Amino acid sequence: MYKKSTKINFHKLIFYFWFLFLIGISIIISVFYGASKGYLGSLPCTKDIENPTMKVGSEVYDSNGILLGRFFSENRTLVTYRQLPKDLVNALLAKEDIRFKYHSGIDVKSFLRAILSLGKKGGGSTISQQLAKLLFTGPSARNKLQRIHQKLLEWVMAIELEKRYTKEEIITMYYNKFDFLYNAKGIETAAHTYFNKKVSELNLGECAILVGMLENPSLYNPKNYPDRAKKQRNLVLHQMKKYHLLNVHRYQKELNKPVKINFKIQKKDFELLTYYGEFLKKEIQEALNEHEEKTGQKLNLYSSGLKIYTSIDAKMQDHAERAVKRHLSQLQILFNRFQKKNKNAPFLNISPEKTKRIIISAMHRTSLYQDLKQRGLTEKRIIEEFKKPQLIKLFTWNGSKKALISPWNFIRYQKSIIQAGLLSIESYTGFIKAWVGGIDFNYFQYDHVAQTQRQVGSVFKPILYAAAINELHYNPCTKISNDKFHLGKWTPRNSNGKYGGFSTLKDGLAFSINTISARLISKITPGPVINLSRKMGIESMIPEHPSIALGSADLTLYEMTGAFNTFTNYGIYVKPSILVKIEDENGNLIKEHIDISRRQVFSEEVGYIMLKLMQGVVKYGTAKRLQLYNLTGDIAGKTGTTNENSDGWFIGMIPNLTTGVWVGWEDRFSHFDNIRLGQGANMALPIWAYYMKSIYKDINLIYHDKLLFHKPKNYQSYWDHCNETRINETHIKEDKMINEKNDKDEKKEEKIL
Repeated sequence: MYKKSTKINFHKLIFYFWFLFLIGISIIISVFYGASKGYLGSLPCTKDIENPTMKVGSEVYDSNGILLGRFFSENRTLVTYRQLPKDLVNALLAKEDIRFKYHSGIDVKSFLRAILSLGKKGGGSTISQQLAKLLFTGPSARNKLQRIHQKLLEWVMAIELEKRYTKEEIITMYYNKFDFLYNAKGIETAAHTYFNKKVSELNLGECAILVGMLENPSLYNPKNYPDRAKKQRNLVLHQMKKYHLLNVHRYQKELNKPVKINFKIQKKDFELLTYYGEFLKKEIQEALNEHEEKTGQKLNLYSSGLKIYTSIDAKMQDHAERAVKRHLSQLQILFNRFQKKNKNAPFLNISPEKTKRIIISAMHRTSLYQDLKQRGLTEKRIIEEFKKPQLIKLFTWNGSKKALISPWNFIRYQKSIIQAGLLSIESYTGFIKAWVGGIDFNYFQYDHVAQTQRQVGSVFKPILYAAAINELHYNPCTKISNDKFHLGKWTPRNSNGKYGGFSTLKDGLAFSINTISARLISKITPGPVINLSRKMGIESMIPEHPSIALGSADLTLYEMTGAFNTFTNYGIYVKPSILVKIEDENGNLIKEHIDISRRQVFSEEVGYIMLKLMQGVVKYGTAKRLQLYNLTGDIAGKTGTTNENSDGWFIGMIPNLTTGVWVGWEDRFSHFDNIRLGQGANMALPIWAYYMKSIYKDINLIYHDKLLFHKPKNYQSYWDHCNETRINETHIKEDKMINEKNDKDEKKEEKIL
């Protein structure tokens, strides 16, 4: 009786086992089926699985193929399977998924082990599952039910990935996708960040360290926790030895080595942090929008892995930046010396109330002000906080330094630093070769090439003269009265206080005589001059007032240099551009620069006449001090100085390059107190000279002093030597004497410095 009962119970147990087993299998199959159909949550579409999101920044190159930087949301460089060292692949298999080559996305053995040990002997996730998590499901949920749901989706996606990709492709995608912290997205960037080398150059220990980080990149980070990283590295090495992917000799040799890293955050090295960045992005986005309209393909600057080729020449850019620093660091010494006597430094000739308004206006633009405002502090309380000393990093021409200074006085300090902009344009193409928007992007992000609108002063006069020659058919030998001039309440004055007699157009521009310019605008009227400015690419507002003849308009260096390039280009305006072409990640052409802005503004003869007039400016006029720098060859140019010496300009041209320079301060009320130091010939011209000397010496560049401006067929050569009987010859001689005195002063200053 007892035996029979035992036998019945045994059969029942077998029955229940198979019943539960089949129920379990049915449930698992149902769950998998439901998950695969999206009943348990949305799944990526086939397109997303076949083209998983791998955000790769766009690379920006100069005209010679040198990498300038990247635009990215994730700092990632994709690598191929062949670039991965064998030790890196073996370490991954040994640590994460030794049966990877034999399963189809889910390792049943590892899964059961994880279940039975409650995760104490590993999580059981395959490399394919981990990739599915990185690509589609995201970080692990804290809630257990949600995490189970995530796991189900990861299983389904792992199987789908295995169907579509080879094992090598899955390993490569996994390494390219993983975030190793410190903005190191992907294995290539991680190799550069932690070891300052390419992934293909990693040694065994370095491979083991990076694979050890896959479990928890924060916990086993070699920068923050070298001891933990070493233990984790050794665990990886042990696993490699265990599975015969590493021999005992190499294992023992590597085991006791210290963790050595060569840490280098990649963000500043690779991100395109520069003044022309915003301008370039605008050109790129216009091209991408145009591409989307034509093809329907949407590309993203920050994640589509584009190759962007620019007209910037890295060598010329370096020459330009060095020229700016070389001159302004000297000029700053003179300005600081003068400021010692100024109780309201760095501002001149303004009341304490006006000074306070300037500082408060600047204060409102700071992040500190925004933070204090959000905390609910009143304006009065915020000003009190701004007047409390803090340890602040300051810009100096000899490098940064920390100083105990209040944010209030820090604003004053910033406004005492001399700023500059430089733009260099290739004449015929309009391609921008160098763009210096400021003195240091780390401290001053505001771009003084395309953003800053400042009074242009006499540098505007060539546009007026071109209008006079074009509209009134004047020539360089045309004589204009230099008597005092009145137009309503407007009474322009000459800088030297001399009046009377006549001057040719050639000498009027060379010596920048205001009464000559005033008489020209009174005959032409402002309208035609403004219209010509528009045709020469100036889009900023120009007031319809005769004072524009003397440069009263506020314009950008980008606009003025582009306009002057019309002279260098013999009457043809070409919009300055920085973008040459864009390719997608596969090398397909997305956009190639086509010059659609080229237009004839005035005749070749007028263009050449203006070049000859501006050669006079350099040879014996306001830019005569350029001769101190021993530059030879054909050079044309024009200086500009504004009210109170707030802005200094010089735009110079050689036959195949137009370069404009602006120098001033963040605020117009910071300036030199005398025209000798504050004029464009002293503030801006030397930067141009240093830049051109460097370019002439660089044998790899095509810009040199052997090039000449070509003469049009219809040009009258006798205009070069206006055989005038100068009634006002004394005035001319005095102008020359002033220039010679300035030259002597310049030499004295150089000796002092």
